[in-house]
Amino acid sequence: MASVSSANGGVAADRNKAIVFALCKRLSLDPQKKIFSESIEEYDVATLFTNILQLSATEAPLPNKDEIMKWVAFANSFPGKDDTSLKALNEDLAQKAVLLGGGLKPSVADIVVFAALHSFVSHLNDTEVQNFPNVMRWMDYIQNIEDFGGLLAKIHIKKPQLEPYCAKKVDKVDATPSSKKEAQGPKSGEKSEGNAEVKKASDEKKASAGDKAKKAPVKDNKATEDKKKAAETESAEKDAECSVSILNIQVGLIRKAWKHPSADSLLVEEIDVGEGNIRQVVSGLAKFCSPEELTNRRVVLITNVKPGKLRDVMSAGLVLCASNQDHSVVEPLIPPEGATIGERVSFAGYEGKPEDVLNPKKKQLEKITPHLYTDDKSVATYKGVPFMTSAGPCMSSIPNGSIK
Repeated sequence: MASVSSANGGVAADRNKAIVFALCKRLSLDPQKKIFSESIEEYDVATLFTNILQLSATEAPLPNKDEIMKWVAFANSFPGKDDTSLKALNEDLAQKAVLLGGGLKPSVADIVVFAALHSFVSHLNDTEVQNFPNVMRWMDYIQNIEDFGGLLAKIHIKKPQLEPYCAKKVDKVDATPSSKKEAQGPKSGEKSEGNAEVKKASDEKKASAGDKAKKAPVKDNKATEDKKKAAETESAEKDAECSVSILNIQVGLIRKAWKHPSADSLLVEEIDVGEGNIRQVVSGLAKFCSPEELTNRRVVLITNVKPGKLRDVMSAGLVLCASNQDHSVVEPLIPPEGATIGERVSFAGYEGKPEDVLNPKKKQLEKITPHLYTDDKSVATYKGVPFMTSAGPCMSSIPNGSIK
């Protein structure tokens, strides 16, 4: 068994205690039970993990055990002589939310690696942090979803600083065309000898044009203007129908989730959207999340879709999720900590009252969702404008993903 140096004894003790607490909770062991013969800080990560598995009744069916042990070995050897291993981890997490499984639920490997990296990452300066954006995003996700018994201090992750978006005002166009200015002729005092001839030619031209105008049919200018205004009004109404402002997007908390009784790909959730209002929503998340993962999770959902049945189960909302390009990873959007349950998500420059209920016949959602996506910093946006709450923007662990 490799021994941990006394200089790092305090760090090793906190790390090991956190691993024991989180793993015992995951594997249904009693963390208060004396299961180690020596002081806990004397164990390296690999030995600690192996001893806990030996005491767990779930050791035999543990999935991906070989892959898990590779990550345990990574944690055991961290940190190395330089930041090479952290760079490799950052690349590995570029298209993943968690280390193993391809979904959202952290594995025991995530628990062990997080605890091993915690002390090192906590001491990175702002410049160094920018070199490992995927690692920092993953650390923030794990510390908010896993329980380490308060043994590891929370790492403050600086969220992207976003300037409020302001719709540009179109400047008024000068209504005086250049031809009109030219037709005004030279100012007084600038007359030349040829002005008399020019005036005479101009008068003749006007007289000729007047004759032609008398012969031409008179157009109904008022009717033309009315048609133009009607077209502009219709265009503005169509734009309003396709604007994100018609959606009532709110922060919700999933109180309960379970499998759909007659559809393997669907889950049913009871979501609290404030003021005692619980909505039942059916989501196609069964392949990506378990009911346990979704319970007590904050989400962002559209609450003014028309209620209807999905495979005989009533649904009155739409949980917005981000997905990568091949849709192998799908996860609900994550509201920031501090966002109020039930508050409406806003979009700078797109103010307006949402419709009471969306009209499915107008296919409004189909026109809006192509403009919903996460940017390269994993911020949820509509046409590049962030999903904003009172506590900041809504996020995802998936950068450059689509949102539906």
